[in-house]
Amino acid sequence: MPDLLITRRLPDAVLDRVGRSFAVTMRDDTTPMTEDELAEAMGRYDAILPTLGDRLTAAAFDRAGEVRCRLLANFGVGYNHIDVAAARAKGIEVSNTPGAVTDATADIAMTLMLMTCRRAGEGERMVRAGQWGGWHPTQLLGQHVSGKTVGIVGLGRIGKAIAKRCHFGFGMDVVFHNRSRVEDPGMPARQLDTLEEVAGTCDVLIAAVPATPETHHMIGGAVFAAMKPTAVFVNIARGDIVDEAALIAALEAGRIAGAGLDVYEFEPKVPDALKAMENVTLFPHLGTATLEVRTAMGMMAVDNLVAFFEDGSLPNRV
Repeated sequence: MPDLLITRRLPDAVLDRVGRSFAVTMRDDTTPMTEDELAEAMGRYDAILPTLGDRLTAAAFDRAGEVRCRLLANFGVGYNHIDVAAARAKGIEVSNTPGAVTDATADIAMTLMLMTCRRAGEGERMVRAGQWGGWHPTQLLGQHVSGKTVGIVGLGRIGKAIAKRCHFGFGMDVVFHNRSRVEDPGMPARQLDTLEEVAGTCDVLIAAVPATPETHHMIGGAVFAAMKPTAVFVNIARGDIVDEAALIAALEAGRIAGAGLDVYEFEPKVPDALKAMENVTLFPHLGTATLEVRTAMGMMAVDNLVAFFEDGSLPNRV
């Protein structure tokens, strides 16, 4: 059996299945692996099943020297923690788990939108603190979302799933920005020429692009300056597509009304300034956090591993 390292515990059903085809070593630590740990692991295992935050950087591959590892079967659709070019230079293939995460991540975008627009986090904290004195007509007045305009940044699988929920569920108009032309958005939607135009048109701006060198800090001061002062920003993608300092500045200056965040630029560090703001909803990267979805992601990673070591194919090659 090939030797496999799983960098963090996965659902039991996934472990049961992968154990039939691989000799599995699993870390009990829930924190990401360091570059040095991963460099050493690439010399010891035939494959590694890494996930978010495991630092498979160019430096890690340089330090690895001669490698035994042939496949990095990433657990997750995002792979910005893996230098794919450096992996391939070492003769290591990379796969991911697209599709399995789509609906769960879109649902979290809707949750953040509703919680922020309707000030649900503020209300929940008020009740828990024993500060609620009872209903009155002007208490915690938020924003209606039905019939408003949502702007989607990135109309891939997840972006389309968010747009469909917004349009068909809440009667929202949909505008979007995408680097390539989208011929069939899957619902009534308008592709606008620039990100700033989308930002200035919408009432809720939702980021749904992958983290790549091209998308790093694509949402920054110019985008926040273009938004309406009543608009809300939501990020369910990756933290470093947003200039977090520019977001904080926009919120502190009242240039936008609020934000709902599931990811952060220097995750798991969350700036104290964001934590202090009542008009910001903060989640601990819950995008795919359901048992069904995490199991499906794990099974897709195992599909990649089994196919690769059986016949060299790779269903979800990055």
